[in-house]
Amino acid sequence: MKGIQSVPFRPLWLLLLFLNVSITLNAQQEFLYGDQLPDAPVLSARGEHTIGVRTMNLVNKGQVDILNSKDGKDPLYDRPLTVEIWYPAEVTPDAKAVVYEEVMGTRGDSLRPLVPFTFKGRAIRDADPKVSDGKFPLVVVSHGYVGSRYLMTYLTENLATKGYVVVAIDHTDSTFKDANAFHSTLLNRAKDIKFVINEMAGLTGDPLSGVLDADNTGIIGYSMGGYGVLNVGGAGYSDGAAGFFVQMTGGSTAINVLAASNEDYQKSIDPRVKAVVAFAPWGMARGVWDAEGLKGLRKPTLFIAGSQDDISGYENGIKAIYEGAVNADRYLLTYKDARHNVAPNPPPAESLAPGLSIDEYYRYADSTWDQRKINNVNQHFVTAFLGTHLKEENHATYLDIPANSNEKDWPGFKPRSSTGMELLKADGLE
Repeated sequence: MKGIQSVPFRPLWLLLLFLNVSITLNAQQEFLYGDQLPDAPVLSARGEHTIGVRTMNLVNKGQVDILNSKDGKDPLYDRPLTVEIWYPAEVTPDAKAVVYEEVMGTRGDSLRPLVPFTFKGRAIRDADPKVSDGKFPLVVVSHGYVGSRYLMTYLTENLATKGYVVVAIDHTDSTFKDANAFHSTLLNRAKDIKFVINEMAGLTGDPLSGVLDADNTGIIGYSMGGYGVLNVGGAGYSDGAAGFFVQMTGGSTAINVLAASNEDYQKSIDPRVKAVVAFAPWGMARGVWDAEGLKGLRKPTLFIAGSQDDISGYENGIKAIYEGAVNADRYLLTYKDARHNVAPNPPPAESLAPGLSIDEYYRYADSTWDQRKINNVNQHFVTAFLGTHLKEENHATYLDIPANSNEKDWPGFKPRSSTGMELLKADGLE
């Protein structure tokens, strides 16, 4: 009949064959957090090592119990910290990969109930560390407020495959499960990072003690984690920030130990820390640092940000830190039109559940960029940066590149895949 086009006949067996092949391919090509997209840059690929993962519970004794401070008096308590550790491992062919158990939400209150979910990784739980290749640099990772040690597994697993021992912290009072008053995060973030470095350096009688090199340490932080790693790296907080903390806590001066004007703080900068990665670091727009404080940052630093970050701020926030850290060799990688979430895993499927707050989805997702693309690009540049400063590898090909990715394909990226980014570079004055 006119107007009706004939449809070619397809035998039933051919349709069934097509369906079976499709199912088989989907099963073989299951995409896990951190896997490469077709246009992923070259250094985002996993490294040569199979990896293990284990959980360790630590206790930092005699810390200021800031949540119970009153009238300027600071009681002490033993502060618990849980960490997750990824490392090169000896793995048998039949070993089953880890399934991470996580929650989304905040404290389980009526507006942000805790929603359990799981996701697969590529590490093997409690596998034996690989001892035949000597020691591996230590990398300590600090999540945002709120977050968890599992927030950036796409990166922690990836780095472990490349020969790092990676330790991610659950910051007490700052996780999805136990989020508490913000002044605990302000005080404890940098202190937790320092403590974990010391604990890893002091391991004795533990299989990991023979494979990690704490004298060669990198630190990575996202949002409030960025706030913390910059302080550990030498950017002491301003006296104005310390004064605000006194008002917030009703008189506690506990944060003065992290202020740039404190001589003891200046003496505490850890020479074992060789490189800093700060994703969307919070604080500059709120006066956390001043010009003198930023001059104290002398460690090589990679900043990563979204140009529309509405949490940390960009021009008056992250970029201002980059510009003010004049004594550090530094980079600023910017995702054009991205907001704050330039560090987390992709949104879990559970975040799409009907009736759930969109905030759970936006805990992970960016409003403009595919989070998996961001993850791959982060893997690429963090690999180049840490490899340069912790392993003495030469990655100038991938770091000394045109600032504007729209002008020319960046080295290591597939043709037409590096648009929408900027990479600034500045050498320290000292």
